Amino acid sequence: MSDEKKLCLSGKGVTKVFGVGRRKTVAVDHVDFNFYEGEIISIVGESGSGKTTLAKMLLGLINETEGDIYFQGEKRDIGSHRKKKKYWKSIQAIFQDPFSAYNTFNKIDTVLLDCIRMRGGGRLPHEQKVAMMTEACSFVNLKFAELTNKYPFELSGGQQQRLMIARIFLLKPKILLADEPTSMIDACSRATILDMLMQLRDEIGMTPIFITHDIGLAYYVSDSVYIMEHGRFVESGSADEVILRPKEPYTKRLLNDVPKIYEEWDLSTV
Repeated sequence: MSDEKKLCLSGKGVTKVFGVGRRKTVAVDHVDFNFYEGEIISIVGESGSGKTTLAKMLLGLINETEGDIYFQGEKRDIGSHRKKKKYWKSIQAIFQDPFSAYNTFNKIDTVLLDCIRMRGGGRLPHEQKVAMMTEACSFVNLKFAELTNKYPFELSGGQQQRLMIARIFLLKPKILLADEPTSMIDACSRATILDMLMQLRDEIGMTPIFITHDIGLAYYVSDSVYIMEHGRFVESGSADEVILRPKEPYTKRLLNDVPKIYEEWDLSTV
């Protein structure tokens, strides 16, 4: 990456160990990374590779066992609830399962009003809040007037995923962690969601970090790709370097596992 780019998130020797003794599992094993502002990053690996555990550490949902995480060049300090809330203004997430991302008892209005409050708009006039929620919903092709007083579970999976992006539109974080954000929706909605995230990145200068097993998605959207196997980054670099000229056997295997329309599919390994 160019030296002119600013680091938004970086890590040195970041490690997460669950359990002790014989039951010890090293989920993330001494990883180093440099994520730059405005860059689109993908962390790619199979289930159990440690990528979601790393995402939870980046979000501050679980503590690292060893190593340090740096935010905007400074060692991250989220030791108190107040500091954590301040950090969460700058980093937000979209998760794979939209159904579990919402509080069942909160209406859509509450979900969106919480975002406005987080950004310091709690005392704004009601009409202005409605205008902001309407704009956010309109950005993701939803009509706030049709959503008001409804619960998220009354929406389809694709609509729920779009509502999560409306939340991000209101929160305007510096970094967005997208953990398999399109894996539970159909191909047409998937392309729409990705386009919305790219548009959001351009509009508010956000840095998206995709956590995915889909190496095709990583190549399509990313500037930089990190390949994760057994808790370690085995390969990283530009999307072209990693995916068009892979060096590691694991990366080559991930690429070989992607079915190609113009080749006969080999199902013997399934």
